Amino acid sequence: MKPIKIGIINVSDRASKGIYEDIPGKAIVETLNEYLVSEWDKCYEVIPDEKDLISNTIVDMIDNHGCCLVVTCGGTGPAVRDVTPEATEAVCEKMMPGFGELMRQVSLQYVPTAILSRQTAGIRKNGLVINLPGKPKAIRQCLDAVFPAVPYCIDLIEGPFLVCDENVMKPFRPKQG
Repeated sequence: MKPIKIGIINVSDRASKGIYEDIPGKAIVETLNEYLVSEWDKCYEVIPDEKDLISNTIVDMIDNHGCCLVVTCGGTGPAVRDVTPEATEAVCEKMMPGFGELMRQVSLQYVPTAILSRQTAGIRKNGLVINLPGKPKAIRQCLDAVFPAVPYCIDLIEGPFLVCDENVMKPFRPKQG
């Protein structure tokens, strides 16, 4: 069986220019490696905060590379150049606002500025797109909160069956029957 494809996009003007090290993207890979037992390959990009580029990268990862999950980090705040949610909405057929609601709720336990975050998620074809914040600590907190629903969501959109290390991440799938 071929590995599952997962896209990771770090949206950062400075990281894309090499001014900052790409720590957020690496944090996503590390977290997914802990969660998943399923063999997976990453499609990985570090790109600037440009709406069309973000949208095109999401489309390419899902439509051309067959990613069942695309996780972005960065570009979810209120700053002028923060356009990741808009880029995601532009290419998704269905938005999944519950992901953003839960991520903000969890983040509010740590920082009052979580209300400024515009994280969201959406479905494009057989792919789930999740927008995370750009800070590695917040990335883990948010993924820990929403990931239990991710494998079942991917089941529902006819993506591959994700198997998790249940000692680290216990996905929820309703019992059949």
